[in-house]
Amino acid sequence: MKEIPGGVCAVRGVRAHGIKEGRDGLAMITGEGESAGVFTKNKIIAAPLVITREHLAGHRLSAVVANSGCANAFTGTRGLADAARTAEMVADRFEVTVDSIGVASTGVIGAPLDMDWIENRIDSVIAGLSDAQEGSAAAALAIMTTDTCSKEFAVELSSGVRIGGIAKGSGMICPNMATMLAFVYTDADLLHETLDSCLKHAVDRSFNMIVVDGDTSTNDMVLLTATAAAEEDGLDENVFQEGLDYVCTELAKMIARDGEGAEKFIEARVTGAETEEDAKKTAKAIVQSPLVKTAVHGGDPNWGRVIAAVGYSGADIDPDLISLTLCGVMVVDCGRIIDGAVVEMSGKDIRIAVDLGLGAGGAVAWGCDLTCEYVRINAEYTS
Repeated sequence: MKEIPGGVCAVRGVRAHGIKEGRDGLAMITGEGESAGVFTKNKIIAAPLVITREHLAGHRLSAVVANSGCANAFTGTRGLADAARTAEMVADRFEVTVDSIGVASTGVIGAPLDMDWIENRIDSVIAGLSDAQEGSAAAALAIMTTDTCSKEFAVELSSGVRIGGIAKGSGMICPNMATMLAFVYTDADLLHETLDSCLKHAVDRSFNMIVVDGDTSTNDMVLLTATAAAEEDGLDENVFQEGLDYVCTELAKMIARDGEGAEKFIEARVTGAETEEDAKKTAKAIVQSPLVKTAVHGGDPNWGRVIAAVGYSGADIDPDLISLTLCGVMVVDCGRIIDGAVVEMSGKDIRIAVDLGLGAGGAVAWGCDLTCEYVRINAEYTS
């Protein structure tokens, strides 16, 4: 496969646009086809997720509309009505069934949508829909909240099939996805059942493996739609899965790098676990640890904090078999401390590698350091 420009608009049959006015934004993506979705595991579920899950029962979407600035979460019957009304507005304008419209929101929890603001701008967003790279870029910008940069990525497989996506996310980022939205499209001709299994596999290895602060959002959503617009030359499902995994992983890493106030990117790679699940637990425990994150921020090679996180991760371990490498320098070898090991942690990318020495399970998780700026951003979020 090869990386290509264009984000979601690299995919044949997809158009996008968005507007951003201060905190508020409105984005739209059109592209009709079989669809699948993955949603937050928070038991407080935002209204747009409720509506979109209901619509996905038909396994097809024609368009997705997303607003930023207001999460429309914990807003009761009014929130559900507003989310449904947003879908109806889009459906009416495109003359499609309302259950073919996905709705997403991100922003402050507990505040109602400004429906007048949305209604006054939806036609201009539709008028600006484009299949050019600028369309994807505008949509990616419109869904940002505390993000400092937009997030887009696309690839073309050897068969000619393309997969592209946009995402947003910066804070309230935790395993089981994050305060994140991701809209991924492909021009492959695939049924819902295949898209569903492929998406769950990809999300499990990408968006479910990032941590900024340990909070799980009410609004997490990843949607995948197949427009069937490519002239395929023998698409292999395994190759498609590899491509989807890659796109989702790159978007997830962009979110981790753009963590609120982040200055450093952390990658924790775990091998030698008894099971893949144990490897995931260990990797996520490392990138979620506040003590590891603050040590990384300060450039302090305090590898004991990593060992402690491994120990409480819930994975099966044997202390005498653990090996730990920090920024390319081995500091522990099969339970033995390497005297005199010198670790340089001034770089922007911090790589942590742990070998548990027990089996063949492996996993990778991504995160960022914890800074004073993170505290400032979240202390002032609604003020």
